[in-house]
Amino acid sequence: MTIAVTTRRSARKPKGDGHLRRQEILEAAERIFVAEGYEGATIRKIADEVGVSSTALYMHFPDKSCILLEICQGTIRNLLERNAEIAAKPMDAANRVKLMLDAYMRWGLEHPNAYELVFCNVARLAAVIGEEEMTADLGDQCYQVFSGVVREIAAEGRLRTGNADSAAQALWAACHGLVSMMIARPNFDWAPTDELIHVTLDGLMHGLVAD
Repeated sequence: MTIAVTTRRSARKPKGDGHLRRQEILEAAERIFVAEGYEGATIRKIADEVGVSSTALYMHFPDKSCILLEICQGTIRNLLERNAEIAAKPMDAANRVKLMLDAYMRWGLEHPNAYELVFCNVARLAAVIGEEEMTADLGDQCYQVFSGVVREIAAEGRLRTGNADSAAQALWAACHGLVSMMIARPNFDWAPTDELIHVTLDGLMHGLVAD
């Protein structure tokens, strides 16, 4: 399996080509932020990547910190919606936790630029746009939905070790570790993604949760 963080430049759009989609700007900015860092990224580089003028880009975003903020908030909001949908399913709490973690890892591996930018550079992002403004409310909501289902397992007396807080944190941290390692080391001879996710989740859930 190969996961690479790359940049690709779009052909410059001809005049009269129509409206420029915000999503195209956000995706281009993700690639450049990851490849060159926040300081190395400029509005000019992002505009060139999309294939428009800097002036056209400024019509959508006043500066690059606004682009970064929207990327962060969009990423967390996406995960929050997934967690909320899974948490509401009428099934065993352990199965819901497993589904949330599976969705989290697959999303990260399918969107390595966004994942690395938002989850692997938290301190640097907070310094640029402020931790509270960045994702605090959305991030807390996302985690609370996940940890709430882990608390259901704890309330049923099914945790083999630890408590609801330590179990939720260990589960999340372990899955984050796998995703971040696979993104950071794309040339390593990783086992197939489905197998790695299955082994990780089975090991974690069987180790923490009693049937």
